Amino acid sequence: MKRRIGILTSGGDCPGLNATIRGVAKACYERMGDDVEIVGVVDGYHGLIYGEYHEMKPADFSGILTRGGTILGTSRTPYKQMQVIGEDNVDKVANMKANYKKMKLDCLLTLGGNGTHKTANLLSQEGLNVIGLPKTIDNDIWGTDFTFGFHTAVDIGTEVLDRIHTTASSHKRVMVVEIMGNKVGWLTLYTGVAGGADIIVLPEIPYDIEKIAKAVERRGKAGKGFSVIAVAEGAMDEQEAKMKKKERARQRAQTGVTTATARIARELAELTGYDTRVVLPGHILRGGSPSAYDRVLATQFGVYAAKLVELERYGVTVALSGNAITCNPLCDVAGKAKPVPLDNPLLKVARAMGIAFGG
Repeated sequence: MKRRIGILTSGGDCPGLNATIRGVAKACYERMGDDVEIVGVVDGYHGLIYGEYHEMKPADFSGILTRGGTILGTSRTPYKQMQVIGEDNVDKVANMKANYKKMKLDCLLTLGGNGTHKTANLLSQEGLNVIGLPKTIDNDIWGTDFTFGFHTAVDIGTEVLDRIHTTASSHKRVMVVEIMGNKVGWLTLYTGVAGGADIIVLPEIPYDIEKIAKAVERRGKAGKGFSVIAVAEGAMDEQEAKMKKKERARQRAQTGVTTATARIARELAELTGYDTRVVLPGHILRGGSPSAYDRVLATQFGVYAAKLVELERYGVTVALSGNAITCNPLCDVAGKAKPVPLDNPLLKVARAMGIAFGG
């Protein structure tokens, strides 16, 4: 029985996408031989909506294990817009279903983060055979211990902090480093601990700038005239945490300082008198080749997805639980957040090391 499998990558790129695609393809060819055909959907859900795809051959999956980004291309198609007919008069859901049939797919594999999984669940509920694979440097997908791309981003962020330490200590500066993570702080927490940050600021723990200032001054009195602060881009102070998103954005616009990182740096300079600088690694955190860990995890995920295809088990997303690769229903994963729990063991380790969180 021939299987025709569609694969797409959606949302932000990250290391490990190609390694996962390779794992899926090689395992499918190994399991099903000539009875499998793989279709690459171009630029994520955009390609599924507008019918942009191409048939792939085994050679297409060679030499991509170490390659960053995605050979299929990607785009962001917000879930909120999926069921909205815009000015182009395109019914996106109807188009995706029609193109799925036009491609003669038996199933569709979607590699992506939270938004990708919401749309994958929507398509599953519309009757399509869908399997999700959890990708994001934020590590915020419910039901999996880790997502592929996360550990590579931690490695890159750690190197940033390592390099910042030398200039911070040389110039006796407070360096405020913004780490990606708009809603959760997993990446900032792991990067901060691995990179020896003195203060870590997470969205899950609203901060008090006075407490951060005291931590900096305490280090100064101990003879350490510099500090490295890792700040998640989604961090907020205790007052902002009580506001709605639009109110928070309006207040930041009025003050002229739209990011928590910039505000923390400015207020610390005023409160402590230290020379304070902001560092923005930005998209560097999600670029380049995947780490050894992510290559292994991506391969494991891809091979497990191939097994699910062979078993015709759809409507699920692959996950890591302990040392086992498993899967969870898409309906359980879609739209469900995975913030850092306040009793997380690594938080306790960080506090035991004297790392301050400002909250």
